Amino acid sequence: MTRVMATGVFDILHLGHIHFLKEIVHVREELVVVVARDSTAGKRGKTPVFNESARLQLVNELKLVDRAILGHEGDIYSTVEEVKPDIITLGYDQSFDPDDIKRKCSEMGLNVRVVRISRYSNSTYKGSSEIKEKLLQIIEDRI
Repeated sequence: MTRVMATGVFDILHLGHIHFLKEIVHVREELVVVVARDSTAGKRGKTPVFNESARLQLVNELKLVDRAILGHEGDIYSTVEEVKPDIITLGYDQSFDPDDIKRKCSEMGLNVRVVRISRYSNSTYKGSSEIKEKLLQIIEDRI
């Protein structure tokens, strides 16, 4: 069985998220999505609209997802050790170094392939942050 792990904040679900998860479907038998904790999102400069419990519930409802879990506080490699993926996918905008991930996983006794997923280009917005900005602009324009 090929287990694929995808990670992200998944705050305001949009077509880019769906593209990210659909790109994985053809290479996996099980897709485990790790939803970032509120504290982890904050460390990366993000302030989610929805809390981690709500984001986890939303991701769990997606047909493409076999299982969604919350990441461990502070250390993504604790989560990797728990999931034991064959493949770790990275979004186009995730700053992780694939070679570093492979090396650290190898040190843990895991033979992991790292795949970077392409950016979804059929949308005006690059991600949740731009969607939030647009929503705020609409609200401000109406006030």
